[in-house]
Amino acid sequence: MAMLAVREALDYLLAAARPVAETEMLPTLEANGRVLARAVVSEMNVPGHDNTQMDGYAVRAADCASGNATLSVTQRIPAGHVGQPLLPGCAARIFTGALIPEGADAVVMQEQCDATGALVTIRHTPKVGEWIRRTGEDIGIGSVILAAGTRLRSQELGLAASIGMAQLSVRRKVRVAVFFTGDELAMPGEPLAPGAIYNSNRFTLRALLENLGCEVRDFGIVPDALDATRAVLRQAAEGNDLIITSGGVSVGEEDHVKPAVEAEGKLNMWQIAVKPGKPLAFGEVGQAFFLGLPGNPVSSFVTFLLFVRPFLLRLQGVQDQVQPRSMLLRADFNWPKADRRNEFLRARLNAQGGLDLFPNQGSAVLTSTVWGDGLVDNPPGNPIAAGDLVRFIPFSELMY
Repeated sequence: MAMLAVREALDYLLAAARPVAETEMLPTLEANGRVLARAVVSEMNVPGHDNTQMDGYAVRAADCASGNATLSVTQRIPAGHVGQPLLPGCAARIFTGALIPEGADAVVMQEQCDATGALVTIRHTPKVGEWIRRTGEDIGIGSVILAAGTRLRSQELGLAASIGMAQLSVRRKVRVAVFFTGDELAMPGEPLAPGAIYNSNRFTLRALLENLGCEVRDFGIVPDALDATRAVLRQAAEGNDLIITSGGVSVGEEDHVKPAVEAEGKLNMWQIAVKPGKPLAFGEVGQAFFLGLPGNPVSSFVTFLLFVRPFLLRLQGVQDQVQPRSMLLRADFNWPKADRRNEFLRARLNAQGGLDLFPNQGSAVLTSTVWGDGLVDNPPGNPIAAGDLVRFIPFSELMY
């Protein structure tokens, strides 16, 4: 069977994703990382009134046409206070954020003024509107400031708060069940028997899911046995939106995840033209989706970033682009042997603005993921020579 291209597999997954339907109201202070269920529409202008961008003097521009006008200072207006109407020939001492008094049409910054007692000399010819923030300049009444499907970050929360939104309607968290197969797996803190390895994937995948705001239900390590795998699959399908496994998705005699999912639900088993990685299982068990990742730690990590992350964002209801942004950067390395698969090479930025490559690109070399800043997305059949421009995806675009 021909291997699927990375793009084909991803398109299939995104087309199959069903966003969770349930919503809840959350205090805006507690909505970080959640996805809006309803658009946020402003019921107010921001700013609500004309106000000053600077500490200085509110004036009538016509009074200052000479560039050296002396005016009477008749009032002082701090932020949060309302001034009196400004009469001709007068100025108001005003501070950043304070409302522009009626009659004033410009603000002159204090550095362009000389104050003496109750008088101020304006050594500047202001234009009408200078240093004034106009009503509704940022947000107008009735405008949609945040669309449904927006994933809320710090700046979106601040924007919602700026129009007085104390609560937001968000989709509930996606519930993800995880388990890990292999008689060779042990947990840190346990003695390591001959042939055993510590279960690093449990820590990596759980942290990635938590970064994405998922509710994680961890079923731990499952023995290499068909009955045990089927029993955990049934438990994991109860009340969860997605089941993720690591290992056991190949076709060896001790790979029991594939037949277990086929017995308990339905399964598509793919060979994807990706390195590291290749085997990826996708299906459903009960009402839950299923994604089976490779067992090698770097393969599991990279396939999660490339396929699971965008799928999860769609389940969360994110409507915008869920694929990571990339940039073209100079390769400061040689990669002469092209592979028939789409390679994702661990690399990091150097002080010269180019990319260095981790010397060992093996699928079990987890140190490369800590050393690197991201992945070079290298198309199939493409050798790289130092100086070539390559497409680089920073880890910051892939983990949150």
